[in-house]
Amino acid sequence: MEHLELFFKSIFVDNMVFAYFLGMCSYLAVSKKVSTAVGLGAAVIFVLAITVPLNWLLDQYILQEGALTWLGPEFADYDLSFLSFIMFIATIATMVQLVEIVVEKFSPSLYN
Repeated sequence: MEHLELFFKSIFVDNMVFAYFLGMCSYLAVSKKVSTAVGLGAAVIFVLAITVPLNWLLDQYILQEGALTWLGPEFADYDLSFLSFIMFIATIATMVQLVEIVVEKFSPSLYN
């Protein structure tokens, strides 16, 4: 029974790819050349470098409870924190699409 538990735990609970999914695009793209893998890795790092501060600003100044007080006192008790997860995903997805368009335009060899 311990072996079965260990098997399922290592696949579903403690799986490094599932648990730490940052940069999974490069992992799943399975490039055949090192230069392509490096390019994809650079694109992932670029997307993360842009979206992490952007998501922090979004959270601090729009989504947290009382964050909209900069708009006026009537907005002081708004709490949009329930939207944080979907907004973070939307921000990252938007940035990924923009980077994909730029890569397709300026580096077709990396895109294919």
